[in-house]
Amino acid sequence: MSNLFTREDIRNIAIIAHVDHGKTTLVDALLKQSNIFRTNEKVQERVMDSNDLEKERGITILSKNTSVHYNDIKINIIDTPGHADFGGEVERVLKMVDSVLLVVDSYEGAMPQTKFVLRKALELGLRPIVVINKIDKPNARPEEVIDEVFDLFSELGADDEQLDFPIVYASARDGVATVDLDNPKDNMKDLFDTIINHVEPPKGYLDESLQMLVTTLDTSEYVGKISIGKISRGKVRKNQQAAIVRQDGKIDNFKVSGVYTYDGLKRQEVEEASLGDIVAISGIADAGIGETITDAQNPEALPFVKIDEPTLNMNFMVNDSPFAGREGEFVTSRHLRDRLMKELETNVSLKVTELSPDCFEVSGRGELHLSILIETMRREGYEFQVSKPNVIFKEENGRKVEPMEYLTIDVPEEFMGPVMEKLGPRKAEMVNMTSAVNGYTRLEFRVPARGLIGFRNEFMTDTKGNGIMNHVFDGYEPYKGEIPGRSRGSLVVFETGESITYGLFNAQERGTLFIEPGVEVYAGMVCGVCSRADDIEVNICKRKQLTNTRSAGADDALKLSPVTAMSLEQCLEFINNDELVEVTPVNVRMRKRILDSAARKRASRK
Repeated sequence: MSNLFTREDIRNIAIIAHVDHGKTTLVDALLKQSNIFRTNEKVQERVMDSNDLEKERGITILSKNTSVHYNDIKINIIDTPGHADFGGEVERVLKMVDSVLLVVDSYEGAMPQTKFVLRKALELGLRPIVVINKIDKPNARPEEVIDEVFDLFSELGADDEQLDFPIVYASARDGVATVDLDNPKDNMKDLFDTIINHVEPPKGYLDESLQMLVTTLDTSEYVGKISIGKISRGKVRKNQQAAIVRQDGKIDNFKVSGVYTYDGLKRQEVEEASLGDIVAISGIADAGIGETITDAQNPEALPFVKIDEPTLNMNFMVNDSPFAGREGEFVTSRHLRDRLMKELETNVSLKVTELSPDCFEVSGRGELHLSILIETMRREGYEFQVSKPNVIFKEENGRKVEPMEYLTIDVPEEFMGPVMEKLGPRKAEMVNMTSAVNGYTRLEFRVPARGLIGFRNEFMTDTKGNGIMNHVFDGYEPYKGEIPGRSRGSLVVFETGESITYGLFNAQERGTLFIEPGVEVYAGMVCGVCSRADDIEVNICKRKQLTNTRSAGADDALKLSPVTAMSLEQCLEFINNDELVEVTPVNVRMRKRILDSAARKRASRK
């Protein structure tokens, strides 16, 4: 009988929180104070958000691994995303750790996402450490927030051990943490000590055969695909023979060509790693997430966490507009298919179905999940078109059910009316209303996921940019009935050419334009939103007829109203079912599915 072994020199933790509560900044502070960087090294802000999109949006999309050393103990830290759309990342990462730091903003308190990620952690039996962050904010209310967090733990069914959570107060931005608010400190020592004392060291059987669940994949130009996970039993050595147990039970043997551990932000090659280490292993070209790397002689699989199903789908198609192939590098169906198949390897909560050689149905966890994929592909040089996002319905006990979202809105009181008015037709049910602090009221709703498509734009307009909305998947419920679509039609370009001020000036009486002068357009492209319910064709390429008669006032400058610039997400929310978004590395355009005006009229009559 083998003995249970405890690795006292390691602690494995993940950092979980609602979006924007300071997870990534907290990791920065821990890295800086554990002397990972040289004293003269220039360190950028939010060093863990390495991908361009993460830097621009200030959100974490992919979970990242790092480690710090404190008093000869190595702390492996995983920074996870806060958005519900990347919940697939959070769920599987929690399988690698022994505890979590639950970071909560000392002003905003527990938010929908806090609840979502905490539920996942408690279900896995982890004991969280609560970090009340941003205590330097002028309107911080740490005591009230602790009560909110305690209520949340109880509501989610935490056991007595989990309810007895340690609390650390921190300002990640200033790099300070303390266990006692009346006794402020000037460093993060209290947080390091809490982690060492409260996180269980990894335990397991060191002298038995290897077991490691693949929870993340990475690729390297030199060694190919890399499988990342935590060793839950035994040891792994470079050049040893190992096996991988697939999801369907099939077993393939391979040779471990490299073993890497994390040290600070770098991956370091090591000769061997053992129980409790978070490692990256190279040598197997086609590992999948959720598969088990194990001993070749005694292959045993580990159970894998079930990832939540996708709730939205949209079609990705080859671009067939008149401008096709002009701006993109990868334009064919083969390019599109290869790229989507590559994405499936690492993006666990995505599904791809080939509907025809030129059209793929892509299903994901939400609009943000899919729009990040579209934006990433666009930046890589792909050119394609996408349809309007649709909600995925399911059949349960012979009834049609649809995904629901739990929506939390913080708005100043004067904007409550318009917001509630807009949510009524979208079949939202109010669950709770509390007066939040500083004149903001918090409204909580349960709303069908399809009721939220296109809502964010209207919400931002109605609250003049002062509202904050967050939503998180909240199970399935019977179909709620029809939800009215967009109430206004599109302004459609009448002929191909270049937009001219004179043509735009005449068109702007019909609605709001999205296009400035001097833009190349084609017939059937959407150039604005109409003030009426029907689509109207406008000729924005029309020039002024010149005559040799002079009249007073004829040469007054034409004044154009400001143009509404549409981002990719706004385009996806705006389009109707008979419209598409054309995505190229240079432009994002909206268009009608049927470009020809006469054919479009015939189709609408049918």
